[in-house]
Amino acid sequence: MTEAVPGRDDAELPMYVISVAAELSGMHPQTLRQYDRLGLVSPGRAAGRGRRYSLRDIAVLREVQRLSHVEGVNLAGIKRILELEALVDDLRQRVLELAAELSRVSDVASRYESEMAASYQRRYLPVPVTTRSGALVVWAPSHRD
Repeated sequence: MTEAVPGRDDAELPMYVISVAAELSGMHPQTLRQYDRLGLVSPGRAAGRGRRYSLRDIAVLREVQRLSHVEGVNLAGIKRILELEALVDDLRQRVLELAAELSRVSDVASRYESEMAASYQRRYLPVPVTTRSGALVVWAPSHRD
């Protein structure tokens, strides 16, 4: 039985032997072996080194079949398409991470700005400069702050 891995969803769990994966994808097991050798689909491996396919692997196999038979793309082209799609997925994830980080930093900066404004208002309140003698009052903050 395959154990769950933290951060991996059920679609990524390698659980189907090659014969079941071949049936689910509508391909011959030898085709799946060839696609593995070419790097189109890289299934997990069981303790005895047997291939174990996940639902995601099967979805990729179906997409390979569609691109090949319906779109007429050769295997080298399919491999490049799959690589670029994986890159796009990685970049989308990175954009989401950066957006979350930007939001967090923006919130911190906003709080800091608010605290600075409040601090400024507490420490440097304007003092009326009216004296009976009409003298100019000069005030300098202490350096203890």
